[in-house]
Amino acid sequence: MSAPAPDLSPARLIELDAFVVELNHAAAGAILPLFRGEHGLTNKLDQGFDPVTEADKGAERAIRAAIAARYPDHGVIGEEYGEDRPEAEFVWVLDPIDGTRAFISGLPLWCVLIGLRFRGQPVLGSIGQPYLGEIYIGHAGGSRLIARDGSRPLKVRACPKLTDALIATTDPEGCFTGAELGAWRQVRAAARLARLGCDAYAYAMVAAGAMDLVVEAGLKSWDIEAAIPVIAGAGGLTTDWRGEPVGQHGGQIAIAGDRACLEEALVALRRAAT
Repeated sequence: MSAPAPDLSPARLIELDAFVVELNHAAAGAILPLFRGEHGLTNKLDQGFDPVTEADKGAERAIRAAIAARYPDHGVIGEEYGEDRPEAEFVWVLDPIDGTRAFISGLPLWCVLIGLRFRGQPVLGSIGQPYLGEIYIGHAGGSRLIARDGSRPLKVRACPKLTDALIATTDPEGCFTGAELGAWRQVRAAARLARLGCDAYAYAMVAAGAMDLVVEAGLKSWDIEAAIPVIAGAGGLTTDWRGEPVGQHGGQIAIAGDRACLEEALVALRRAAT
């Protein structure tokens, strides 16, 4: 019987961390020339509206090409181009532009989401906002913000009471079912302030200690996996609406900086958990 493969070493994690920064720059190179310009918008749906642009496609192609050149044995799961070896030991999970609706509206709230699974578990991730020059990156060793003026550690803030919390979701009317919408409204009624339409940038704000709770539903793996290590490395939590760990299929998600605040929100969310 062969020996089991070694765990992910700190040195390898540092190497991969640096590569994630390179991937963010590759994505930015494909996206920024099209932001607030001719971005080639099309609709994925025959009925309804699910926008995709040439920036989405070009960024994912750029990221995939860089991964294939550096780590040809790694798998990739991406929103625009599907799965390639999803059972590999290392699998990259990509959303080249999370928040395409914000992108086509000229709002700098869209993000590049790049996550890495090791043996099925998210171990490294980044939330990048190229227009603002920000990369929020994290793993078990901690999370940090890389900005134009340097780098600094990320840490969630204490907020034990939901009544003091600044919370967010993307689009309650469009993303929540009837029961989910009722749960969101209960959480919203208790919270101090809510912001809408921030997509994954709200996740980064929890990691940065600027927001306290994000509630979402209907997410795909590429919508959330990149954020899990960033939030964990900053001292926060990512769970489903039952308070359990998030699996590989997204779904109903709660992100919080303070466990006590999360537990208060889960009182309402559990009633609509699926």
